[in-house]
Amino acid sequence: MRERLFVIIRKEFRQAFREPRMRSMLFLPPLIQLLVFGYAVNLDVEHSRMAWMDRDSTPESRNLLAAFQGSGRFEVIATPASDHEVQSLLDRDKVDLVVSVLPGFARDIERGRTTAVQILINGTNSNTASIVSGYASSIVSTYAGQVMNDQARSRLTARLAPAAVHIAVPQVNLQSRVWFNPDLTSRNYFVPGIVVNMITVITLMLTAMAIVREKEIGTMEQLMVTPIRPIELMLGKTLPFALVGLVDTALVVTGALLLFHVPFRGSALFLFSAACLFLMTSLGAGLFISTISRTQQQAMMTTFLFFQPFFLLSGFAFPIRNMPEPIQYLTYLNPVRYFIEIVRGLFLKGSGPSVLWPQMVSLAVFGVVILTLSSMRFRKRLD
Repeated sequence: MRERLFVIIRKEFRQAFREPRMRSMLFLPPLIQLLVFGYAVNLDVEHSRMAWMDRDSTPESRNLLAAFQGSGRFEVIATPASDHEVQSLLDRDKVDLVVSVLPGFARDIERGRTTAVQILINGTNSNTASIVSGYASSIVSTYAGQVMNDQARSRLTARLAPAAVHIAVPQVNLQSRVWFNPDLTSRNYFVPGIVVNMITVITLMLTAMAIVREKEIGTMEQLMVTPIRPIELMLGKTLPFALVGLVDTALVVTGALLLFHVPFRGSALFLFSAACLFLMTSLGAGLFISTISRTQQQAMMTTFLFFQPFFLLSGFAFPIRNMPEPIQYLTYLNPVRYFIEIVRGLFLKGSGPSVLWPQMVSLAVFGVVILTLSSMRFRKRLD
């Protein structure tokens, strides 16, 4: 059995690496996707274009403008003088937000009244709009806190002077600390997910197409009349692409560390252990696709039909907690979800088996069930 299995594995490797285009398809897509998500897909908002409309023209309003400019996140590129100019700037996507200081801004502050600052945000891109809104609100809140603190000092000084030499005004300083991704870099969030996507696509597609190719060119019948057993044929067709998936995983992880300096705080051995469990699911799904496809084109289209729901419901790009509640329950049937949670936990948090054991158990259950059912169907089709 060992010799026959080795012969099939060697044949599969030769067939896969014989064509230069096939060799590039095995290892080039992971690198391309890594570069695209590492460099191009960036949800960080570090520089925002702002229009400043000052209808008060007082030192107080200019101090607020200085607070925006001093944050380093906003650049004033326009100073509209009318609502028509504001609308034109937003319609043409020239600015991300417009800050409008209403008349009487300084007078209301001096008298201790509630005043308002109008902020119009370009909501075409909801992610950018949300981040810009948070930045602007934080600056205005900080400015308001400083104004209240100065007014409190002035009142105490006027009440206690000239006897008071030093006056301490109680205040609360808010200090926030972000764990696991201190700079809130979206790259650190997306790049680990590429490991999951690539091992899913590579093993799913290549396993299905390798078996269907034998049917399409008529060599499957020749294999069936040889002494090779169905289990040996199945292992010989799946193990080579399992090894390719693990090599692609190592390739993407190395690229993430060297090119993008994504933190990896967990255990590499635990990562590859989880990958082996996940391979049971992806290889099993590939076997199932091979039993329902007659041509390589059908296998490729069916692979994408399987992959798209896995991808969209995995939490790779869209947080699962933001999905409708019925869809959230549906994601528990998606094995890709658990592997992404494991990979991100290893990269960003340094989590280990004590934390990620539920996801590991889920991967094991999905892998055993899917691979067993697919193997039974594959053996039945051969018989």
